[in-house]
Amino acid sequence: MAALPEEPAEVAAVKPDPEPAAPGPAASPAALDRQTLVAVLQFLRRSNLRESEEILRREARLLGDDLGSAALSPAGAGLLGAPGGDADSGGGGEALLSRVTAAAAIAIGGSTATVASSSPGAAAAAAVPPGKVGGGVVVEDQPDVSAVLSAYNQQGDPTLYEEYYSGLKHFIECSLDCHRAELSQLFYPLFVHMYLELVYNQHESEAKSFFERFHGDQECYYQDDLRVLSSLTKKEHMKGNETMLDFRTSKFVLRISRDSYQLLKRHLQEKQNNQIWNIVQEHLYIDIFDGMPRSKQQIDAMVGSLAGEAKREANKAKVFFGLLKEPEFDVPLDDEDEEGENEEGKPKKKKPKKDSVGSKSKKQDPNAPPQNRIPLPELKDSDKLDKVMNMKEAARRVRLGPECLPSICFYTFLNAYQGLTAVDITDDSSMIVGGFADSTVRVWSVTPKKLRSVKTAADLSLIDKESDDVLERIMDEKTASELKILYGHSGPVYGTSFSPDRNYLLSCSEDGTVRLWSLQTFTCLVGYKGHNYPVWDTQFSPYGYYFVSGGHDRVARLWATDHYQPLRIFAGHLADVTCTRFHPNSNYIATGSADRTIRLWDVLNGNCVRIFTGHKGPIHSLAFSPNGRFLATGATDGRVLLWDIGHGLMVGELKGHTDTIYALRFSRDGEILASGSMDNTVRLWDAVKAFEDLETDDFTTATGHINLPENSQDLLLGTYMTKSTPVVHLHFTRRNLLLAAGAYSSQ
Repeated sequence: MAALPEEPAEVAAVKPDPEPAAPGPAASPAALDRQTLVAVLQFLRRSNLRESEEILRREARLLGDDLGSAALSPAGAGLLGAPGGDADSGGGGEALLSRVTAAAAIAIGGSTATVASSSPGAAAAAAVPPGKVGGGVVVEDQPDVSAVLSAYNQQGDPTLYEEYYSGLKHFIECSLDCHRAELSQLFYPLFVHMYLELVYNQHESEAKSFFERFHGDQECYYQDDLRVLSSLTKKEHMKGNETMLDFRTSKFVLRISRDSYQLLKRHLQEKQNNQIWNIVQEHLYIDIFDGMPRSKQQIDAMVGSLAGEAKREANKAKVFFGLLKEPEFDVPLDDEDEEGENEEGKPKKKKPKKDSVGSKSKKQDPNAPPQNRIPLPELKDSDKLDKVMNMKEAARRVRLGPECLPSICFYTFLNAYQGLTAVDITDDSSMIVGGFADSTVRVWSVTPKKLRSVKTAADLSLIDKESDDVLERIMDEKTASELKILYGHSGPVYGTSFSPDRNYLLSCSEDGTVRLWSLQTFTCLVGYKGHNYPVWDTQFSPYGYYFVSGGHDRVARLWATDHYQPLRIFAGHLADVTCTRFHPNSNYIATGSADRTIRLWDVLNGNCVRIFTGHKGPIHSLAFSPNGRFLATGATDGRVLLWDIGHGLMVGELKGHTDTIYALRFSRDGEILASGSMDNTVRLWDAVKAFEDLETDDFTTATGHINLPENSQDLLLGTYMTKSTPVVHLHFTRRNLLLAAGAYSSQ
């Protein structure tokens, strides 16, 4: 059951204004409020909650005598369901009910919250047995509360649901253009909740008729959800369906301008349409903003997720998206740069000179997190050597741009009858790994250097440990081969990731485990068991040591290689976590989900600091820009969306692919974004142009009035087709050569 949300000052979870048709001949708003208070106090007294009653009475400045006289007054008797009152007709009874239950819930400190928010409409009465209210408080059958509950029970006439819905539909379609687009967002959540309410209360034929009449009016991107919904035709079906349980318990978020909201509220109150008003109150979170209503195009860009849009509050937290300062160390430079490396790829022993790249003190990025915000592993000597190599490679890196596109080298997995399900390439592009549906993990060397294991313990004891080439001597030449196969998983392998130092490899599988493999011995070191269901993706932190996994259990987990239990559990998605990615500074993790949202999580405290909505299908690829400011996401809808992390805004949409996008990667300097898809193409996009002149003023951030330019064709730099190979992975080498990988499919 969803807890009551923390509501900002302006949200639409206020209770309805007293309605014109309040029961009783002359019940003024003040009298009505007083009667509501009296009903709550009587309820508390009968429930033996004296303390809560005293607190409420003190706050309302009501004395005991006032309570008695108010209860005996004719108006009070009418209101509380005595013979003279008309609690069942008109909207006042429902308005009173919603106030009584909500106020009682607040007064008791949540013990009766189930009445107010466990299930919509008549379902609440059905869910609570007579004589019981909420958290096990037994109540005698007194006239006032039972009348209130019976009013709740009778207000949802199943035969009128179609009339209610079509009435609202007619009102919205006849409203002004500027309001119509915003109010049309109500159609889908109301349709789902009204249908579920009918099913829950076992009005199966009415539910079927309601579904058949209105399901065709919903937006095309909800078709998959509607397919699931159409299979729920009995109350028993709802119990096992997690997606629909989530839909019922999490509030669907709509962002609507104040003018549009007032129009809706006025209409529902005039029409006495309490059925719809109760669903709006209970199951929708209307995020009201001041300003112009948004256009259809602006709304369409942002909606489509399982729970509506993100609340504006969700994207207000500060995010340190800058990069950490690189450690300073001396870099040996060679006089003859071309001949400065020997066959092993290691720099020759020369007199070290200070290199400006490694030792110049870079200014601290103002948006970077503090260096010690999360503990990161110390740099080993081998890491420093690797950084030196990296800098040398960077010096020879090709500057990419519209006039200078990268060469693309495609690794095609032929005869992959085992079913290729995951690929990764090491940072230095020396090894490639494939995860397969036959539960194997296969590692290839893509350089002339073969893969070798460490010698046995007996042989290692004979080696001179002081020699310069000890690292070379410990390797067993007899084991050298281009391919190593790792056995251990008991289901398809869905994700693979090399550690930055190339000593370890992660793989995650349908068997619910994440395995850590040694690339020195090509054996499994650890099996991390935390997920109970298939694990769809895993990735090492750019600094090593930490890694993240996400799976069918709808959570992502943060691990450290030396802990067998997760350090953090990131819970919040409403469906499978399908892909995971570390931010370049390792302080944040992005997760993409089948609920069609992307979330950004803070590694330090586990909080969700960004929720991005806009995709119309499950997310399958994520890529951070090298400077850490932007995030690119790809999904089954064939669109690449670009996000500004600092402002929490969508800043671009790249259209062109015709199928799921499984691979996204920025070039090393961030000038080009490459995307790979199931449509057998690799596309290159101009990232510099996409991110320049962004409108990220405070108004846009506050209201979400985003204006996405229709410039996909201007940003598309090239489309490269394979014969019949879906692209599942992309990787830019240190010199900006683009490597792509996929398995040839013969259909």
